[in-house]
Amino acid sequence: MEEERGPYHPIRDQEGDAISADDTRLKQLGYKQELSRKLSAIASFSVTFSIISVLTGLSTTYSMGLTYGGPVTMVYGWPIVGLLTLLVGLSMAEICSAYPTSGGLYFWSAKLSGKRWGPLAAWLTGWFNIVGQWAVTTSVDFSLAQLINVIILLSSGGRNGDGVSGDKYVVIGIHGGILFLHALINSLPISYLSLFGQLAAAWNIVGVFVLMILIPCVATERASAKFVFTHFNTDNGDGVNNKVYIFVLGLLMSQYTITGYDASAHMTEETKNADTNGPKGIISSIVVSIIVGWGYILGITFAATNIPYLLDETNDAGGYAIAEIFYLAFKSRYGSGVGGIICLGVVGVAIFFCGMSSVTSNSRMAYAFSRDGAMPFSSFWHKVNKHEVPVNAVWLSALVSFCMALTSLGSLVAFNAMVSIATIGLYIAYALPIFLRVTLSRKSFVPGPFNLGRYGVLVGWISVLWVATISVFFSLPVAYPITIETLNYTPVAVGGLLLAIVLAWILRARHWFKGPITNIDE
Repeated sequence: MEEERGPYHPIRDQEGDAISADDTRLKQLGYKQELSRKLSAIASFSVTFSIISVLTGLSTTYSMGLTYGGPVTMVYGWPIVGLLTLLVGLSMAEICSAYPTSGGLYFWSAKLSGKRWGPLAAWLTGWFNIVGQWAVTTSVDFSLAQLINVIILLSSGGRNGDGVSGDKYVVIGIHGGILFLHALINSLPISYLSLFGQLAAAWNIVGVFVLMILIPCVATERASAKFVFTHFNTDNGDGVNNKVYIFVLGLLMSQYTITGYDASAHMTEETKNADTNGPKGIISSIVVSIIVGWGYILGITFAATNIPYLLDETNDAGGYAIAEIFYLAFKSRYGSGVGGIICLGVVGVAIFFCGMSSVTSNSRMAYAFSRDGAMPFSSFWHKVNKHEVPVNAVWLSALVSFCMALTSLGSLVAFNAMVSIATIGLYIAYALPIFLRVTLSRKSFVPGPFNLGRYGVLVGWISVLWVATISVFFSLPVAYPITIETLNYTPVAVGGLLLAIVLAWILRARHWFKGPITNIDE
Protein backbone atom coordinates (compact mmCIF):
# COMPACT_ATOMS: atom_id res chain seq x y z
CA MET A 1 0.00 0.00 0.00
CA GLU A 2 1.56 3.23 -1.15
CA GLU A 3 1.12 6.61 0.43
CA GLU A 4 1.96 10.01 -0.92
CA ARG A 5 4.86 11.38 1.09
CA GLY A 6 4.22 15.00 1.82
CA PRO A 7 2.94 17.34 4.50
CA TYR A 8 -0.78 17.18 5.07
CA HIS A 9 -2.47 20.36 6.22
CA PRO A 10 -6.24 20.02 5.89
CA ILE A 11 -8.44 23.11 5.99
CA ARG A 12 -11.42 22.72 8.29
CA ASP A 13 -13.96 25.48 8.18
CA GLN A 14 -17.02 23.44 9.19
CA GLU A 15 -17.77 20.05 10.67
CA GLY A 16 -18.58 18.59 7.26
CA ASP A 17 -15.27 19.83 5.90
CA ALA A 18 -13.48 18.26 8.85
CA ILE A 19 -15.04 14.86 8.24
CA SER A 20 -14.32 15.17 4.51
CA ALA A 21 -10.70 16.01 5.27
CA ASP A 22 -10.48 13.03 7.64
CA ASP A 23 -11.92 10.70 5.00
CA THR A 24 -9.53 12.08 2.40
CA ARG A 25 -6.53 11.54 4.66
CA LEU A 26 -7.70 7.99 5.42
CA LYS A 27 -7.90 7.30 1.68
CA GLN A 28 -4.36 8.62 1.29
CA LEU A 29 -3.32 6.04 3.87
CA GLY A 30 -5.09 3.34 1.83
CA TYR A 31 -8.40 2.80 3.58
CA LYS A 32 -12.02 3.69 2.89
CA GLN A 33 -14.23 5.05 5.66
CA GLU A 34 -16.23 2.14 7.14
CA LEU A 35 -16.70 3.19 10.76
CA SER A 36 -18.98 5.99 11.92
CA ARG A 37 -16.91 9.15 12.48
CA LYS A 38 -18.75 10.91 15.31
CA LEU A 39 -16.28 11.18 18.19
CA SER A 40 -15.13 14.62 19.38
CA ALA A 41 -11.88 15.50 21.14
CA ILE A 42 -13.69 15.18 24.49
CA ALA A 43 -15.04 11.75 23.54
CA SER A 44 -11.57 10.56 22.48
CA PHE A 45 -10.12 11.78 25.78
CA SER A 46 -12.97 10.18 27.73
CA VAL A 47 -12.45 6.69 26.32
CA THR A 48 -8.68 6.78 26.90
CA PHE A 49 -8.90 8.39 30.33
CA SER A 50 -11.42 5.70 31.33
CA ILE A 51 -8.98 2.98 30.25
CA ILE A 52 -6.11 4.48 32.25
CA SER A 53 -8.63 4.94 35.12
CA VAL A 54 -6.58 5.88 38.18
CA LEU A 55 -9.40 4.59 40.39
CA THR A 56 -8.97 1.18 38.77
CA GLY A 57 -5.20 0.93 38.64
CA LEU A 58 -4.35 2.53 41.98
CA SER A 59 -7.15 0.89 43.95
CA THR A 60 -6.36 -2.62 42.73
CA THR A 61 -2.56 -2.29 43.15
CA TYR A 62 -2.47 -0.15 46.30
CA SER A 63 -1.40 -3.21 48.30
CA MET A 64 1.66 -3.51 46.07
CA GLY A 65 2.55 0.12 46.69
CA LEU A 66 2.21 -0.31 50.46
CA THR A 67 4.29 -3.51 50.39
CA TYR A 68 7.22 -2.11 48.42
CA GLY A 69 8.23 1.19 49.98
CA GLY A 70 4.83 2.41 51.13
CA PRO A 71 4.14 6.16 51.15
CA VAL A 72 7.51 7.32 49.80
CA THR A 73 7.40 4.99 46.79
CA MET A 74 3.81 5.94 45.95
CA VAL A 75 3.97 9.69 46.61
CA TYR A 76 7.25 10.27 44.75
CA GLY A 77 7.21 7.32 42.37
CA TRP A 78 3.89 8.36 40.80
CA PRO A 79 5.06 11.74 39.39
CA ILE A 80 8.38 10.24 38.26
CA VAL A 81 6.66 7.44 36.34
CA GLY A 82 3.97 9.86 35.16
CA LEU A 83 6.39 12.34 33.60
CA LEU A 84 8.42 9.65 31.84
CA THR A 85 5.22 8.02 30.59
CA LEU A 86 4.09 11.41 29.29
CA LEU A 87 7.22 11.47 27.10
CA VAL A 88 6.21 8.08 25.68
CA GLY A 89 2.74 9.51 25.06
CA LEU A 90 4.13 12.59 23.33
CA SER A 91 6.18 10.43 20.97
CA MET A 92 3.14 8.28 20.20
CA ALA A 93 0.96 11.35 19.69
CA GLU A 94 3.39 12.75 17.12
CA ILE A 95 3.25 9.52 15.09
CA CYS A 96 -0.53 9.28 15.55
CA SER A 97 -0.91 12.71 13.98
CA ALA A 98 1.00 11.54 10.91
CA TYR A 99 -0.90 8.24 10.56
CA PRO A 100 -4.44 8.52 12.02
CA THR A 101 -5.78 4.99 11.46
CA SER A 102 -7.43 2.39 13.71
CA GLY A 103 -4.46 0.11 13.20
CA GLY A 104 -2.43 2.55 15.22
CA LEU A 105 0.87 1.14 16.39
CA TYR A 106 1.35 -1.68 13.89
CA PHE A 107 0.43 0.57 10.96
CA TRP A 108 2.96 3.12 12.21
CA SER A 109 5.68 0.45 12.43
CA ALA A 110 4.98 -0.68 8.87
CA LYS A 111 5.23 2.85 7.50
CA LEU A 112 8.28 3.82 9.53
CA SER A 113 10.37 0.77 8.62
CA GLY A 114 10.02 0.82 4.83
CA LYS A 115 9.02 -1.85 2.31
CA ARG A 116 11.70 -4.36 3.26
CA TRP A 117 11.10 -4.52 7.00
CA GLY A 118 7.55 -3.15 7.12
CA PRO A 119 5.66 -6.48 7.16
CA LEU A 120 7.83 -7.94 9.96
CA ALA A 121 7.67 -4.74 12.01
CA ALA A 122 3.88 -4.59 11.61
CA TRP A 123 3.54 -8.27 12.52
CA LEU A 124 5.60 -7.96 15.72
CA THR A 125 4.01 -4.69 16.84
CA GLY A 126 0.47 -5.76 16.00
CA TRP A 127 0.55 -9.03 17.90
CA PHE A 128 2.23 -7.54 20.97
CA ASN A 129 -0.36 -4.77 20.88
CA ILE A 130 -3.47 -6.91 20.51
CA VAL A 131 -2.40 -9.63 22.98
CA GLY A 132 -1.38 -6.90 25.42
CA GLN A 133 -4.79 -5.28 25.05
CA TRP A 134 -6.59 -8.58 25.61
CA ALA A 135 -4.48 -9.09 28.74
CA VAL A 136 -5.46 -5.61 29.95
CA THR A 137 -9.16 -6.41 29.58
CA THR A 138 -8.63 -9.75 31.31
CA SER A 139 -6.82 -8.09 34.21
CA VAL A 140 -9.29 -5.22 34.60
CA ASP A 141 -12.44 -7.34 34.57
CA PHE A 142 -10.88 -10.01 36.77
CA SER A 143 -9.92 -7.34 39.32
CA LEU A 144 -13.55 -6.16 39.29
CA ALA A 145 -14.73 -9.72 39.92
CA GLN A 146 -12.31 -9.94 42.86
CA LEU A 147 -13.51 -6.59 44.23
CA ILE A 148 -17.13 -7.73 44.00
CA ASN A 149 -16.10 -10.83 45.97
CA VAL A 150 -14.52 -8.61 48.65
CA ILE A 151 -17.64 -6.42 48.77
CA ILE A 152 -19.74 -9.55 49.35
CA LEU A 153 -17.33 -10.61 52.11
CA LEU A 154 -17.53 -7.25 53.91
CA SER A 155 -21.30 -6.96 53.41
CA SER A 156 -21.80 -10.31 55.12
CA GLY A 157 -19.70 -9.45 58.17
CA GLY A 158 -16.08 -9.54 57.01
CA ARG A 159 -13.40 -12.16 57.50
CA ASN A 160 -13.65 -11.81 61.30
CA GLY A 161 -17.46 -11.81 61.41
CA ASP A 162 -18.25 -15.07 59.62
CA GLY A 163 -18.52 -13.27 56.29
CA VAL A 164 -18.89 -15.32 53.14
CA SER A 165 -17.05 -15.06 49.85
CA GLY A 166 -17.04 -17.04 46.65
CA ASP A 167 -14.34 -19.45 45.54
CA LYS A 168 -12.33 -19.23 42.32
CA TYR A 169 -15.24 -20.62 40.29
CA VAL A 170 -17.55 -17.89 41.53
CA VAL A 171 -14.95 -15.25 40.65
CA ILE A 172 -14.51 -16.60 37.12
CA GLY A 173 -18.30 -16.70 36.73
CA ILE A 174 -18.58 -13.06 37.77
CA HIS A 175 -15.76 -12.24 35.38
CA GLY A 176 -17.60 -13.90 32.51
CA GLY A 177 -20.79 -11.98 33.32
CA ILE A 178 -18.91 -8.67 33.33
CA LEU A 179 -17.33 -9.42 29.94
CA PHE A 180 -20.74 -10.33 28.54
CA LEU A 181 -22.14 -6.94 29.62
CA HIS A 182 -19.13 -5.16 28.13
CA ALA A 183 -19.60 -6.92 24.81
CA LEU A 184 -23.30 -5.98 24.78
CA ILE A 185 -22.55 -2.32 25.46
CA ASN A 186 -19.83 -2.23 22.81
CA SER A 187 -22.27 -3.63 20.25
CA LEU A 188 -24.26 -0.40 20.49
CA PRO A 189 -23.78 2.47 17.98
CA ILE A 190 -20.71 4.63 18.59
CA SER A 191 -22.88 7.59 19.65
CA TYR A 192 -24.02 5.60 22.71
CA LEU A 193 -20.45 4.53 23.45
CA SER A 194 -19.42 8.18 23.29
CA LEU A 195 -21.98 9.03 25.97
CA PHE A 196 -20.87 6.10 28.13
CA GLY A 197 -17.26 7.18 27.69
CA GLN A 198 -17.93 10.74 28.80
CA LEU A 199 -19.94 9.47 31.77
CA ALA A 200 -17.01 7.19 32.65
CA ALA A 201 -14.52 10.06 32.51
CA ALA A 202 -16.74 12.23 34.72
CA TRP A 203 -17.22 9.32 37.14
CA ASN A 204 -13.45 8.80 37.42
CA ILE A 205 -12.67 12.46 38.04
CA VAL A 206 -15.52 13.09 40.50
CA GLY A 207 -14.94 9.73 42.19
CA VAL A 208 -11.26 10.48 42.78
CA PHE A 209 -11.97 13.87 44.36
CA VAL A 210 -14.82 12.55 46.51
CA LEU A 211 -12.82 9.60 47.85
CA MET A 212 -9.54 11.47 48.38
CA ILE A 213 -11.38 14.00 50.57
CA LEU A 214 -14.05 11.79 52.17
CA ILE A 215 -11.93 8.85 53.36
CA PRO A 216 -9.30 10.80 55.38
CA CYS A 217 -12.01 13.12 56.75
CA VAL A 218 -14.16 10.23 57.98
CA ALA A 219 -11.24 8.22 59.44
CA THR A 220 -10.81 8.71 63.18
CA GLU A 221 -7.07 8.07 62.89
CA ARG A 222 -5.06 9.91 60.28
CA ALA A 223 -1.42 9.65 59.34
CA SER A 224 0.80 12.68 59.83
CA ALA A 225 2.23 14.63 56.91
CA LYS A 226 5.66 13.37 57.97
CA PHE A 227 4.45 9.76 57.62
CA VAL A 228 2.87 10.36 54.21
CA PHE A 229 5.87 12.17 52.74
CA THR A 230 8.82 10.48 54.47
CA HIS A 231 7.88 6.98 55.68
CA PHE A 232 9.59 4.21 53.72
CA ASN A 233 8.23 0.72 54.37
CA THR A 234 10.89 -2.00 54.28
CA ASP A 235 8.80 -4.61 56.12
CA ASN A 236 7.50 -6.45 53.04
CA GLY A 237 7.81 -10.00 54.31
CA ASP A 238 9.24 -11.07 50.95
CA GLY A 239 12.92 -11.08 51.82
CA VAL A 240 13.63 -7.89 49.84
CA ASN A 241 15.73 -5.55 51.99
CA ASN A 242 17.64 -3.21 49.66
CA LYS A 243 15.86 0.18 49.65
CA VAL A 244 16.64 0.97 46.01
CA TYR A 245 15.36 -2.44 44.95
CA ILE A 246 12.21 -1.96 47.04
CA PHE A 247 11.62 1.48 45.49
CA VAL A 248 11.98 0.03 41.99
CA LEU A 249 9.44 -2.73 42.72
CA GLY A 250 7.06 -0.13 44.13
CA LEU A 251 7.15 1.80 40.86
CA LEU A 252 5.27 -1.03 39.19
CA MET A 253 2.02 0.17 40.81
CA SER A 254 2.30 3.48 38.99
CA GLN A 255 3.42 2.04 35.66
CA TYR A 256 0.69 -0.60 35.65
CA THR A 257 -1.89 2.14 36.15
CA ILE A 258 -0.74 4.55 33.44
CA THR A 259 -1.19 2.34 30.40
CA GLY A 260 -3.72 1.81 27.63
CA TYR A 261 -3.50 5.36 26.28
CA ASP A 262 -3.06 4.04 22.75
CA ALA A 263 -6.88 3.83 22.71
CA SER A 264 -7.18 7.31 21.19
CA ALA A 265 -5.04 6.12 18.28
CA HIS A 266 -7.29 3.09 17.70
CA MET A 267 -10.36 5.34 17.72
CA THR A 268 -9.03 7.81 15.10
CA GLU A 269 -11.17 6.41 12.28
CA GLU A 270 -14.20 7.31 14.41
CA THR A 271 -12.82 10.69 15.55
CA LYS A 272 -13.41 14.04 13.86
CA ASN A 273 -10.23 16.03 13.11
CA ALA A 274 -8.40 12.79 13.84
CA ASP A 275 -4.86 14.01 13.19
CA THR A 276 -5.19 16.60 15.97
CA ASN A 277 -7.87 15.16 18.27
CA GLY A 278 -6.25 11.71 18.36
CA PRO A 279 -2.95 13.11 19.72
CA LYS A 280 -4.88 15.39 22.08
CA GLY A 281 -6.69 12.36 23.50
CA ILE A 282 -3.41 10.57 24.21
CA ILE A 283 -1.68 13.52 25.87
CA SER A 284 -4.61 14.96 27.82
CA SER A 285 -5.59 11.58 29.27
CA ILE A 286 -2.05 11.06 30.61
CA VAL A 287 -1.75 14.60 32.04
CA VAL A 288 -5.13 14.53 33.79
CA SER A 289 -4.41 11.02 35.12
CA ILE A 290 -1.09 12.17 36.62
CA ILE A 291 -2.76 15.07 38.43
CA VAL A 292 -5.85 13.32 39.82
CA GLY A 293 -3.91 10.12 40.51
CA TRP A 294 -1.40 11.92 42.72
CA GLY A 295 -4.24 13.55 44.65
CA TYR A 296 -5.88 10.15 45.14
CA ILE A 297 -2.65 8.61 46.44
CA LEU A 298 -2.16 11.46 48.93
CA GLY A 299 -5.75 11.42 50.18
CA ILE A 300 -5.96 7.65 50.73
CA THR A 301 -2.47 7.41 52.25
CA PHE A 302 -3.45 9.90 54.96
CA ALA A 303 -5.92 7.23 56.10
CA ALA A 304 -3.35 4.39 55.97
CA THR A 305 -1.95 4.39 59.51
CA ASN A 306 -1.08 0.74 60.08
CA ILE A 307 0.53 -0.82 57.00
CA PRO A 308 1.16 -4.34 58.43
CA TYR A 309 -2.49 -4.64 59.50
CA LEU A 310 -3.83 -3.39 56.16
CA LEU A 311 -1.82 -6.08 54.38
CA ASP A 312 -2.69 -8.83 56.87
CA GLU A 313 -4.85 -11.52 55.27
CA THR A 314 -6.68 -12.01 58.56
CA ASN A 315 -8.27 -8.54 58.50
CA ASP A 316 -11.93 -8.13 57.55
CA ALA A 317 -11.13 -7.50 53.86
CA GLY A 318 -8.78 -10.48 53.66
CA GLY A 319 -5.69 -8.32 53.09
CA TYR A 320 -7.25 -6.17 50.32
CA ALA A 321 -5.66 -2.94 51.56
CA ILE A 322 -7.83 -0.29 49.89
CA ALA A 323 -11.01 -2.12 50.93
CA GLU A 324 -9.84 -2.36 54.53
CA ILE A 325 -8.97 1.37 54.60
CA PHE A 326 -12.45 2.33 53.38
CA TYR A 327 -14.19 -0.14 55.68
CA LEU A 328 -12.22 0.85 58.79
CA ALA A 329 -12.66 4.59 58.17
CA PHE A 330 -16.45 4.33 58.44
CA LYS A 331 -16.56 1.56 61.03
CA SER A 332 -14.28 3.46 63.42
CA ARG A 333 -16.45 6.58 63.26
CA TYR A 334 -19.97 5.23 62.85
CA GLY A 335 -19.70 1.68 64.16
CA SER A 336 -20.61 0.33 60.74
CA GLY A 337 -18.55 -0.11 57.60
CA VAL A 338 -21.49 0.31 55.21
CA GLY A 339 -20.20 3.70 54.03
CA GLY A 340 -16.87 2.10 53.16
CA ILE A 341 -18.63 -0.61 51.16
CA ILE A 342 -20.50 2.08 49.21
CA CYS A 343 -17.17 3.79 48.49
CA LEU A 344 -15.86 0.47 47.16
CA GLY A 345 -18.92 0.45 44.91
CA VAL A 346 -17.76 3.78 43.48
CA VAL A 347 -14.41 2.17 42.66
CA GLY A 348 -16.21 -0.85 41.22
CA VAL A 349 -18.22 1.30 38.79
CA ALA A 350 -14.98 2.97 37.66
CA ILE A 351 -13.43 -0.46 37.02
CA PHE A 352 -16.53 -1.48 35.07
CA PHE A 353 -16.19 1.59 32.85
CA CYS A 354 -12.48 0.86 32.44
CA GLY A 355 -13.19 -2.66 31.21
CA MET A 356 -15.91 -1.35 28.90
CA SER A 357 -13.50 1.11 27.28
CA SER A 358 -10.81 -1.57 27.07
CA VAL A 359 -13.11 -3.77 25.00
CA THR A 360 -13.79 -0.76 22.76
CA SER A 361 -10.07 -0.31 22.12
CA ASN A 362 -9.50 -4.09 21.74
CA SER A 363 -12.20 -4.43 19.13
CA ARG A 364 -10.89 -1.54 17.00
CA MET A 365 -7.41 -3.02 17.02
CA ALA A 366 -8.80 -6.46 16.10
CA TYR A 367 -10.91 -4.86 13.35
CA ALA A 368 -7.92 -3.06 11.83
CA PHE A 369 -5.51 -5.99 12.20
CA SER A 370 -7.95 -8.40 10.56
CA ARG A 371 -8.71 -5.84 7.84
CA ASP A 372 -5.08 -6.28 6.82
CA GLY A 373 -5.39 -10.08 6.95
CA ALA A 374 -3.12 -10.65 9.97
CA MET A 375 -5.54 -12.75 12.03
CA PRO A 376 -7.08 -16.18 11.44
CA PHE A 377 -10.55 -15.79 9.85
CA SER A 378 -9.78 -12.12 9.21
CA SER A 379 -12.67 -11.66 6.78
CA PHE A 380 -15.11 -12.44 9.59
CA TRP A 381 -13.54 -10.28 12.32
CA HIS A 382 -13.32 -7.05 10.32
CA LYS A 383 -17.00 -6.97 9.29
CA VAL A 384 -19.11 -4.09 10.56
CA ASN A 385 -22.85 -4.12 11.25
CA LYS A 386 -25.53 -1.67 10.09
CA HIS A 387 -24.48 0.78 12.81
CA GLU A 388 -20.90 0.72 11.46
CA VAL A 389 -19.65 -1.09 14.58
CA PRO A 390 -17.13 -4.01 14.29
CA VAL A 391 -19.40 -6.22 16.36
CA ASN A 392 -17.64 -9.51 15.52
CA ALA A 393 -14.34 -8.08 16.78
CA VAL A 394 -16.12 -6.90 19.94
CA TRP A 395 -17.29 -10.40 20.85
CA LEU A 396 -13.93 -11.90 19.85
CA SER A 397 -12.18 -9.58 22.32
CA ALA A 398 -14.56 -10.55 25.12
CA LEU A 399 -14.17 -14.27 24.39
CA VAL A 400 -10.36 -14.18 24.26
CA SER A 401 -10.22 -12.20 27.52
CA PHE A 402 -12.44 -14.77 29.22
CA CYS A 403 -10.28 -17.64 27.97
CA MET A 404 -7.16 -15.93 29.28
CA ALA A 405 -8.78 -15.64 32.73
CA LEU A 406 -9.48 -19.40 32.82
CA THR A 407 -5.80 -19.92 33.70
CA SER A 408 -6.69 -18.63 37.19
CA LEU A 409 -8.59 -21.86 37.82
CA GLY A 410 -5.40 -23.85 37.46
CA SER A 411 -2.83 -21.52 38.99
CA LEU A 412 -2.73 -17.89 40.06
CA VAL A 413 0.96 -17.96 39.19
CA ALA A 414 0.09 -18.80 35.58
CA PHE A 415 -2.67 -16.18 35.55
CA ASN A 416 -0.37 -13.45 36.90
CA ALA A 417 2.25 -14.36 34.29
CA MET A 418 -0.36 -14.03 31.55
CA VAL A 419 -1.68 -10.65 32.68
CA SER A 420 1.90 -9.37 33.04
CA ILE A 421 1.77 -9.16 29.25
CA ALA A 422 -0.78 -6.37 29.81
CA THR A 423 2.01 -3.96 30.72
CA ILE A 424 5.18 -5.30 29.11
CA GLY A 425 3.48 -6.45 25.91
CA LEU A 426 1.76 -3.12 25.44
CA TYR A 427 4.86 -1.07 26.17
CA ILE A 428 6.92 -3.12 23.73
CA ALA A 429 4.25 -2.32 21.13
CA TYR A 430 4.46 1.36 22.15
CA ALA A 431 8.26 1.44 21.87
CA LEU A 432 8.70 -0.31 18.51
CA PRO A 433 7.23 2.44 16.28
CA ILE A 434 8.95 5.13 18.38
CA PHE A 435 12.28 3.31 17.94
CA LEU A 436 11.70 3.08 14.18
CA ARG A 437 10.78 6.77 14.08
CA VAL A 438 14.12 7.80 15.68
CA THR A 439 16.25 5.33 13.66
CA LEU A 440 15.14 4.14 10.22
CA SER A 441 12.77 7.09 9.66
CA ARG A 442 14.72 9.77 11.45
CA LYS A 443 15.21 11.80 8.28
CA SER A 444 12.24 10.64 6.19
CA PHE A 445 9.45 10.99 8.79
CA VAL A 446 6.82 13.50 7.65
CA PRO A 447 5.01 14.90 10.71
CA GLY A 448 1.33 15.68 10.93
CA PRO A 449 -0.30 18.81 12.39
CA PHE A 450 0.82 17.80 15.90
CA ASN A 451 4.57 17.35 16.17
CA LEU A 452 7.46 17.86 18.58
CA GLY A 453 9.63 19.70 16.09
CA ARG A 454 13.35 19.42 16.73
CA TYR A 455 12.73 17.69 20.08
CA GLY A 456 10.99 14.71 18.49
CA VAL A 457 14.09 12.53 18.24
CA LEU A 458 15.32 13.36 21.77
CA VAL A 459 11.94 12.65 23.34
CA GLY A 460 11.71 9.47 21.27
CA TRP A 461 15.04 8.14 22.52
CA ILE A 462 14.15 8.88 26.15
CA SER A 463 10.86 7.06 25.62
CA VAL A 464 12.55 3.97 24.17
CA LEU A 465 15.09 3.86 27.00
CA TRP A 466 12.34 4.18 29.61
CA VAL A 467 10.38 1.28 28.09
CA ALA A 468 13.56 -0.83 28.09
CA THR A 469 14.09 0.10 31.74
CA ILE A 470 10.59 -0.81 32.93
CA SER A 471 10.75 -4.06 30.96
CA VAL A 472 13.68 -5.00 33.21
CA PHE A 473 11.88 -3.71 36.32
CA PHE A 474 8.81 -5.83 35.62
CA SER A 475 10.98 -8.91 35.21
CA LEU A 476 12.79 -8.65 38.55
CA PRO A 477 12.07 -11.19 41.32
CA VAL A 478 9.60 -9.76 43.86
CA ALA A 479 10.39 -12.21 46.66
CA TYR A 480 13.38 -14.14 48.03
CA PRO A 481 14.37 -16.91 48.19
CA ILE A 482 13.27 -17.66 44.66
CA THR A 483 11.06 -20.74 44.37
CA ILE A 484 8.50 -22.03 41.89
CA GLU A 485 5.84 -20.06 43.79
CA THR A 486 7.81 -16.81 44.12
CA LEU A 487 9.52 -16.73 40.71
CA ASN A 488 8.50 -13.77 38.55
CA TYR A 489 7.23 -15.44 35.38
CA THR A 490 6.87 -12.18 33.45
CA PRO A 491 9.97 -12.73 31.27
CA VAL A 492 8.80 -16.30 30.62
CA ALA A 493 5.36 -15.12 29.50
CA VAL A 494 6.67 -12.25 27.36
CA GLY A 495 9.49 -14.39 25.97
CA GLY A 496 7.00 -17.14 25.14
CA LEU A 497 4.78 -14.65 23.32
CA LEU A 498 7.76 -13.29 21.38
CA LEU A 499 8.82 -16.83 20.43
CA ALA A 500 5.30 -17.70 19.23
CA ILE A 501 5.05 -14.50 17.17
CA VAL A 502 8.48 -15.01 15.56
CA LEU A 503 7.88 -18.70 14.83
CA ALA A 504 4.52 -17.90 13.25
CA TRP A 505 6.29 -15.34 11.06
CA ILE A 506 9.11 -17.67 10.01
CA LEU A 507 6.96 -20.71 9.36
CA ARG A 508 3.98 -19.11 7.62
CA ALA A 509 3.22 -15.42 7.90
CA ARG A 510 6.28 -14.18 6.00
CA HIS A 511 4.93 -15.86 2.88
CA TRP A 512 1.58 -14.05 2.86
CA PHE A 513 1.50 -11.12 5.30
CA LYS A 514 2.57 -7.96 3.49
CA GLY A 515 1.64 -5.43 6.14
CA PRO A 516 -1.20 -2.93 5.79
CA ILE A 517 -3.17 -3.45 2.57
CA THR A 518 -5.60 -1.09 0.90
CA ASN A 519 -9.32 -1.83 0.98
CA ILE A 520 -10.13 0.80 -1.64
CA ASP A 521 -11.34 -0.52 -4.96
CA GLU A 522 -9.14 0.69 -7.76
